[in-house]
Amino acid sequence: MSGNRRINRTLHIMAVVQLRNRTEGRAYFDAKITSEKTSMEAMRAPKRRLSNVVHARMVADQRRRQAADPGGHSGTTLLSGVTDLTPDIGPSDKPVPGPASSKPKPVLEAVP
Repeated sequence: MSGNRRINRTLHIMAVVQLRNRTEGRAYFDAKITSEKTSMEAMRAPKRRLSNVVHARMVADQRRRQAADPGGHSGTTLLSGVTDLTPDIGPSDKPVPGPASSKPKPVLEAVP
């Protein structure tokens, strides 16, 4: 396989984990070995199956995202707070600074 090295590594690790246990992936690998494939050729087969599963999941996720309302969340509208880039702050929400004082605070002395 060629392409994205990170994805290839992840698929390889997924395939190796499947080969360690009695899974459908292990049975598929064993069937390839018995059909006189080399171990490298047999390893490509489960990785290809896994890549098909991952691709199908990514496509399904993309379709679900596109079917969602604005902002990618179900039940949102363009006017809801979830999709707004910046919140609308009214005049009552803005902080009001306290009065400025130019006098220094008095220093309190300790009582003996």
